[in-house]
Amino acid sequence: MVKFSVAALSVVLLAAHNASAFSPSSAGSGRTKSPLTNVQQSTRVAPVDTEVVSTQTTTSPEPTSRRSQDSAVTPSTPATSTGERRKILKEPALWEYNFGLQDPELALPHGIEPRVTAPEKFEITEAQIQTLERDGVVHIKNVFDDDWVEYLRAATGHQVSNPHFWAFAGTASKLYDYIQRNIWQTNKAFADFYYHSAMGNVLAQCGRTDEIRVSTDLLMVNPNKGFKWHQDNQNGPITWDEGIRFWITMDETPATYGAPVYLKGSHRNTAVDEGAVFVDIEGEGLEDYKDELLEFRTMPGDMLIWHPRTIHKVDGPSDGIWTSYRRVLGGTVAKAGSRYHDKRGTGGVLSDLGRHGLEDMDKLSSSFFPIVYPRFDESEATDRDNGSVGRDPRDIIGKLGGLAGKASGDKFSSFFKVLGSQAK
Repeated sequence: MVKFSVAALSVVLLAAHNASAFSPSSAGSGRTKSPLTNVQQSTRVAPVDTEVVSTQTTTSPEPTSRRSQDSAVTPSTPATSTGERRKILKEPALWEYNFGLQDPELALPHGIEPRVTAPEKFEITEAQIQTLERDGVVHIKNVFDDDWVEYLRAATGHQVSNPHFWAFAGTASKLYDYIQRNIWQTNKAFADFYYHSAMGNVLAQCGRTDEIRVSTDLLMVNPNKGFKWHQDNQNGPITWDEGIRFWITMDETPATYGAPVYLKGSHRNTAVDEGAVFVDIEGEGLEDYKDELLEFRTMPGDMLIWHPRTIHKVDGPSDGIWTSYRRVLGGTVAKAGSRYHDKRGTGGVLSDLGRHGLEDMDKLSSSFFPIVYPRFDESEATDRDNGSVGRDPRDIIGKLGGLAGKASGDKFSSFFKVLGSQAK
């Protein structure tokens, strides 16, 4: 397994000879943008049986109406003549990585006109919001229809076939078959999804807020052996209570592995240190949570939404070989009133490597953290399109350099145990 220390990762990042690897280059000739208008707006409603709550291990039942098996699941890769299982996706070669902005040039569903049509809506219930507040996680089914699922799959397929430099460290670490942070910054299809889909509307309802900004996101394909019990600290420059975590699933969860499992109510725990990643659920202070398991077998178009502090895990196949796809778009959004928190000296800094100019406790208002609800901001979208938004080598050096001290190194060591655990 390839292992990366902080110093090694810095060397890899700084070795890129193309400056556009850090700040995406211009996407080419500009396009005249129409003013934002309510051309169309689609509103859908969550099914009444979206969530089943139990104090015991719970697997969400399959909905009564669901896409066909052929549409929901990418066919598995057959075994070899010797019975050997093979990955459906191979790691990119070094020379296959790309730099700068990427645009799959996909048409948006439902007649949506990019950067013009108002974002769609999807109404959830008060009961679902209360489930999130009580349990720390909620499963909302069928948020995105077949058209949106196929759009996301096509965008992901293009990305995997044209891997970006920013996926190199995560993919080479063997954590995932493909993983890229802040995918919206480099791939226009994902930015357009945030601008026009119902994602922002759903998350605003869950957070009881009138504004949603993307703090950080991840495109994740096949988590190899998965992740053991952990809490999320890569949430961008915001606090736990300012953020909401989300997953948008593109594939059916396999029957025997891959279903996320959460400790019910564990977002209220006070035992786990803020800087920790892995969690020993047998530890002191977690007695009230460790036996209250909630498991969710997500399907294409579903959303999982949880509090960033909620303890959870995902178990992959025992051999780490995914013979079908498990594609997820996930991340953290910031609610209205969020502030910028400088996380230098902690592992949280890895989700904030842009040169945005914000200082500690500034209002979180920047093209680097774009508003997606109630609607996107045209100037922020223009900054993304012209390459003004991206990671910067000066901030990478300065922010990662803060991890060099022993105290911060101790706090950060939990994050790197994630890498080492995947080899076991």
